[in-house]
Amino acid sequence: MSKPMPAAFQTTLHIRDHCLCLHAQRAARRLARRFDEAFRPLGITSGQFSLMNGLNRPSPPPIGAVAELLAMDRSTVTANLKPLERQGLVTVAVDPEDRRSRRAALTDAGRALLARAAPVWIAAHGELEAELDGGGDALRAGLNALA
Repeated sequence: MSKPMPAAFQTTLHIRDHCLCLHAQRAARRLARRFDEAFRPLGITSGQFSLMNGLNRPSPPPIGAVAELLAMDRSTVTANLKPLERQGLVTVAVDPEDRRSRRAALTDAGRALLARAAPVWIAAHGELEAELDGGGDALRAGLNALA
């Protein structure tokens, strides 16, 4: 006669198999590693690529607007801008309209790097979409509904 599993472990197995948060976190980490590898020859990470895309606007956005786009807090965006600033890819300046706020912008070098990174993203993203076998639109719709 086999010993029944404790309820706590059964709950753990249920969570492992059904938790949307866990599955989203695992997928996000794997996607980030995949795109990090694609961007490695350019010397940036997938997060830096997303951040630089968030700055790619006609006029420098406030840090808060970038934070909202990326679903991050302002302090995290500010911390993530620092390495890009040191590399000469972005600048951060006082907002002339609100001296308490900061605006970030891509430099010419940042725009050039982003232009070189775009085809890398297109190729990596195309491979991913092919693996999803047409399910990319449904996945995006579901993720956007949660966001």
